[in-house]
Amino acid sequence: MIMTTTNSVEGRTIAEYKGIVFGEVISGINFIKDIGASFRNFFGGRSQGYEEELLAARAQSLQEMEDRALAMGCDAVVGVKMDYEVLGADNGMIMVTCSGTAVKLR
Repeated sequence: MIMTTTNSVEGRTIAEYKGIVFGEVISGINFIKDIGASFRNFFGGRSQGYEEELLAARAQSLQEMEDRALAMGCDAVVGVKMDYEVLGADNGMIMVTCSGTAVKLR
């Protein structure tokens, strides 16, 4: 499956636009990662726990979008866009969403 942020696939022609597809993941951050992140926030540095959680959520969101495009019989998703939000009363969850247009290529 080709997924691209561009509106076309170089060297290929879009034969049919099948519709917009989405992938959404909401992931909770556990308190152990919160404690580690608090120390890094105070002392400086990167939060490996949060970064790993973000990478996993992004990969799952893209996979979900790809699965939905495949179910529609598509070859590619063009115009892919990703968005991130922090959710929950204590900002303990991250939401990653992606969207794009599922297409069939010639």
